[in-house]
Amino acid sequence: MWIADKWNSYEVLDCSQGEKLERWGDYRLIRPDPQVIWNTKKERSQWKNIHGHYHRSDKGGGEWESFGLAEQWSIDYDSLGLTFNLKPFKFKHTGVFPEQAVNWEWLYNKIKPLTENKKEVKVLNLFAYTGGATIAAAKAGAKVTHVDASKGMVNWAKENAKSSSLENAPIRWLVDDCVKFVEREIRRENFYDAIIMDPPSYGRGPKGEIWKIEEAVYQLIELCSNVLNKTPLFYIISSYTTGLQPAVLKYMLSCTLVPKFGGSVSADEIGLNVKSTGLVMPCGATGRWTN
Repeated sequence: MWIADKWNSYEVLDCSQGEKLERWGDYRLIRPDPQVIWNTKKERSQWKNIHGHYHRSDKGGGEWESFGLAEQWSIDYDSLGLTFNLKPFKFKHTGVFPEQAVNWEWLYNKIKPLTENKKEVKVLNLFAYTGGATIAAAKAGAKVTHVDASKGMVNWAKENAKSSSLENAPIRWLVDDCVKFVEREIRRENFYDAIIMDPPSYGRGPKGEIWKIEEAVYQLIELCSNVLNKTPLFYIISSYTTGLQPAVLKYMLSCTLVPKFGGSVSADEIGLNVKSTGLVMPCGATGRWTN
């Protein structure tokens, strides 16, 4: 498993009975997590000493119960010198997936040696959310195209870039349908050195089109392979869908990218250490192709 273990301002304190107890800077939150199916005792006093608790509704969605939780705050990812703005979103999220830091580190280390030698690296980040991978790539010196269908998320990502002193970095911010954008980039012959994507499990397009990751992701990878240049650097895909296990991600990348560009593929679960037990909480999977 690839573990995001370089956080100082974030940690999973404990997890049990469908919930995880987390520290986000100065705030402790309880949020639901479908992977936490064990029923260990919630003995830590911090389960009661919290600032926010997200409760799911039987009708879908849910709401936050606040115990002095701020409307907005920030945390630092010291390893790369990044700062993220947080707030309690209505669908349990805070604006950052902390387990993705393991991919930020990996892509940063792929890009930085090249940009230090004055090589231009163009990165395309699809389904880019609040921009964790975008600002990590920009921090490494890449030129980044950030694409997400939500205007609110793109604006939030811009704020994260500003907080990380990257407001003047060469980032192109786009509110667009990712598939249609890639199709246009292919027609324009605008190619990239690397692609990052974290597609949703389920969603709807701007005209009500239904997106199901199991039905669409392979075709998406095939499509995106046509917007890579002749000697690309890497391709990262992440998934939180249970059916898309690491071996599935590896198989898809191996079938689409290796015949075209060579290189190699690796894939694994990504996770976070749990302070109370010393165990690792699984948080989805990532596949990586590299040349």
